[in-house]
Amino acid sequence: MLAPLSAMPIEMLLAVGYGLLLAAVAAGLEWTARRVHRRAEAFKTAGFDYHAELDRWRCPSGEHLHRQSVNQRRVRVYRAPAHACNRCALKPQCTDSEQGRTLEIQPDAWVGSAMARFHRGLSLAILLLAELVLAIEFVRNGAVPIASHRRAAWVLAALLLILGAIIMRLTQRFFSHPSGGSSPMP
Repeated sequence: MLAPLSAMPIEMLLAVGYGLLLAAVAAGLEWTARRVHRRAEAFKTAGFDYHAELDRWRCPSGEHLHRQSVNQRRVRVYRAPAHACNRCALKPQCTDSEQGRTLEIQPDAWVGSAMARFHRGLSLAILLLAELVLAIEFVRNGAVPIASHRRAAWVLAALLLILGAIIMRLTQRFFSHPSGGSSPMP
């Protein structure tokens, strides 16, 4: 019968703990960056209501912003009529443009942004460090034919496989679009 995990050498336990800590830091970084980005995007449209059936936005003073264009990155641009914005009492809090308020809506704003690419790269670097620590520990102690180390070797091998799969998935997403988005490169 295999020895319990408490019989693992302390060095292996520390390596596993450190690898898991790094993976948790990478996951926390991804979660936090997404949350902050979502809040920033919501701030741009605060006070505005979207009417999907008409594909237009309504500002706090009741004026409609109609879609003007969609570019190759699928960014949709909505604009209010200049004459309506220029006579609005809320204009100083809304916009300083003489052409009217503009909203740019990006459907894949998080995955397509440069900040997302930066954070994804940082997460990948942290996960690669975790994988390296665990791989070194596996090579140093996992292949030892001592019965008490077998369970430890299996734990390390399982963590290496799981982290490897996560790294491959994030790497594929990182390189699948020039800006880090979800669309494949042309």
